[in-house]
Amino acid sequence: MSEKTVVVALGHKALGATLPEQKQATKAAAKAIADLVEDGAHVVISHSNGPQVGMIHTAMNELCSNHEDEGYTPAPMSVCSAMSQGYIGYDLQNGIRSALLKRGIYKPVSTVLTQVMVDPYDESFYNPVKKIGRYMTRAQADAEEAKGNYVTEVSGKGWQRIVSAPKPVGIVE
Repeated sequence: MSEKTVVVALGHKALGATLPEQKQATKAAAKAIADLVEDGAHVVISHSNGPQVGMIHTAMNELCSNHEDEGYTPAPMSVCSAMSQGYIGYDLQNGIRSALLKRGIYKPVSTVLTQVMVDPYDESFYNPVKKIGRYMTRAQADAEEAKGNYVTEVSGKGWQRIVSAPKPVGIVE
């Protein structure tokens, strides 16, 4: 059979919102992906990272706000995104490799961090709506806005940071 390429896209909630949820989700995804490889497919995986990048961004900001005197600086969203790609890729890569080895399939599995190109005039830059990170009090939301970030009120939960989600137009790598 000639090898076909299958693109697997794991959407926003497919990987869970916490590390334990992600471990379970990547295990389930790895089994399905191993099925595709066993059937002769070359698999490329793309995934969302909304909950993960929000968690990392929150952790980095909390570290900095609690240790300002120690010289810690906040990590920009782009760096937090790379961190989330790396740790999601790590979990997927190990889960897939394990699922393949259990079937006697010895194929390499690798993770490639990517950067996307976007149109600088993408409408989402003017109307950010993608919620990320923890819920905040009004005072914390005001502090975020003072830094130039956008927040939105989430009924009954507080405020949450929102970022733009421009449509990718290319991949740097």
